[in-house]
Amino acid sequence: MKEARLYSEIPGGVRCDLCARRCVIHEGETGFCRVRHLEDGMLHTKVYGLIDGMAADPVEKKPLFHFAPGSHTFSISTSSCNFRCKFCLNYHSAHREHPVGREFSPHEIVDMAKDHDCQGITYTYTEPTIFMEIAHDTAKIAHEEGMYNTFVTNGYLTREAIDYISPYLDAASVNFKGSGNKGFYKEYMEVPKVEPIFEAMEYMSQKNIFIEITNLIIPQIGDFRDDTRELATWTVENLGSKTPFHITAFSPTYKITHLPRTPASVIEAHITIAKDAGLEYVYSGNIPGHDYENTICPNCGFKAVERYSVFLKRNNLDEEGKCPKCGTDLGIAGTEWMQIGPGSSRFF
Repeated sequence: MKEARLYSEIPGGVRCDLCARRCVIHEGETGFCRVRHLEDGMLHTKVYGLIDGMAADPVEKKPLFHFAPGSHTFSISTSSCNFRCKFCLNYHSAHREHPVGREFSPHEIVDMAKDHDCQGITYTYTEPTIFMEIAHDTAKIAHEEGMYNTFVTNGYLTREAIDYISPYLDAASVNFKGSGNKGFYKEYMEVPKVEPIFEAMEYMSQKNIFIEITNLIIPQIGDFRDDTRELATWTVENLGSKTPFHITAFSPTYKITHLPRTPASVIEAHITIAKDAGLEYVYSGNIPGHDYENTICPNCGFKAVERYSVFLKRNNLDEEGKCPKCGTDLGIAGTEWMQIGPGSSRFF
């Protein structure tokens, strides 16, 4: 184990200042995330360098559609999570009682990313907040090597955590479920409140971290259209109308296998709500071949980026990430890592 960062001593133990739960941990105990353990008065992380998931992915799979389009990213994760989603796709890792994996140093992770011809590293699959120390140290080296870093996160970070990672974090895909409905988060995810997610996104934006939002819609139990309207409106007012907004379909998994896949008609209804709230770039997810997979210039209607599901077919943007037909700014970030032209045959 390695000493954790971001904790404060309090009478009888410590308070973890990494995620918004701010767990109070006494001697011999472990936080809600199962990986931060107090021993001999020192908080330790059990997962420093203990990698249990890795893969070379298209950045579009995160999903990040407006950040470094066409680039490849090396994805890594550790065990466990600070949420308990009953529909978790990565439950085999996120819900482990005890972490597992192979040990890698930050330098080794960066070297593997380069060996796989990736332009960046993504901290994903489980919640990167809980493996912040290895993410931080790896991201610092990645930046020194000219690579980008992205989080796929539930957004339950403290301001202290954002301050810690922000010098090296270029983009974040913030994943909502059930449109951020408070009751849904408590019943199906064991999350006591959702306000810290909005506070974190606002602070990440202030730190110049590029943000895209994903919203998972689960039929019957997580189809909250008024909440989608509120989430989209908040996004326009606080992050801007160009913020990419992905509305994704649910597939039966883990403890929620009795419900069907989300129908395309339901996803389309939420897309209409989000666009009516003023968002310019609203995408569908988990419906391969759907009309809302491509980036369309809102000014001239040109298909600026063509995709199939999360795989790039062709990036038609100019070198500045603008529409090549009319020059409209499409809100593309990370253009220094962007790959223009057809998608890689490795992924499509």
